[in-house]
Amino acid sequence: MGEFPVHPDEVTAPWLSAMLGSEVTGVSWKPIGTGQVGDSARFTLDGPEVGGSVPATLAGKFPAADATSRETAAMFGLYRKEVLFYRDVAPQLDVRVPRVHFAATCEEGHRFCLIFEDLGPARQGDQISGCTLEDARAAIREAAAIHAPSWGKAAIIEAEWIVPSPAVAERVALMYPHAQAIFRERYKDRIEQEFMTVCEEFAQVYGSQIHQQHRHQCLIHGDFRLDNMLFDIRGGAEPVAILDWQTVAPGMAMTDIGYFLGCGIGELGLAHEDELLDLYLAEMERRGVSLTRAGIHGDYRRGILHGLSTAVFSAAFVERTERGDANFLSMARGACALALKHDSIGAMKEAH
Repeated sequence: MGEFPVHPDEVTAPWLSAMLGSEVTGVSWKPIGTGQVGDSARFTLDGPEVGGSVPATLAGKFPAADATSRETAAMFGLYRKEVLFYRDVAPQLDVRVPRVHFAATCEEGHRFCLIFEDLGPARQGDQISGCTLEDARAAIREAAAIHAPSWGKAAIIEAEWIVPSPAVAERVALMYPHAQAIFRERYKDRIEQEFMTVCEEFAQVYGSQIHQQHRHQCLIHGDFRLDNMLFDIRGGAEPVAILDWQTVAPGMAMTDIGYFLGCGIGELGLAHEDELLDLYLAEMERRGVSLTRAGIHGDYRRGILHGLSTAVFSAAFVERTERGDANFLSMARGACALALKHDSIGAMKEAH
């Protein structure tokens, strides 16, 4: 082990004792979560102070075991972003996230370790199974708890580590047609033709759109969907917590909202779109940010497509699994259905 653990096996009782400042005599772990870019574990601790100054369980997150996923994460600085979010930004927001005991990364961005509170018992959000309307409402409230406290705050949205690199944007633009080609070949017989047509049309405009200068209103999660949420945390004491902050960035609030209502919850988003948008606006107003349906309309139409690009790019450049295939197809279907409803491709062309 180097200066910090990068695998659950490296989290030892002596290391935990030093980190927590209390005696830990034993530790065991088991995998949790469904992430493909980072691996998560739950640790069960033993020792004379467990239940007092030492929690009985902790959660940890580490680099993905899969080399392709690790390389993708390092290329886009995903591990470094998540560590710095928890360390520097989370305390400035109202969103419920796990409280962190330890957060470290290396300069190159391919190694990291996060040790945080275990929020269980809880229900893991499931992109494929979907959620209830009450869960969707809870998630929308948390979106406002991210966006409103960071709205126009230069210290947050202009921080050096979080501002997207033009070189990375250029690389993504060059890689995206290849990602779409992989997506097309892999899923051409598994997704509706009308949805694949949206994918193809978006790939044609993606390169030109990524170079446009967009306003940075606030901090966005960037991957705001069910797999990155825990519901009924701490045995139902709290409604929801938001996890997986590797894609955090400055941006437009409607990127998270269009993403969630489309690729995040699919049919539920289509059926309850107006109610959930109105709830978001009411929550933002309550937190001091006044927005209108007319004012967000264009950003919302374009924001829907963020879910499509995430599904296509992730399918191409992270470890392929059976669940991953089902997950990316679910995301793409939801995003494409909402994009067709609002002519999101047309909105991209209008902006250009």
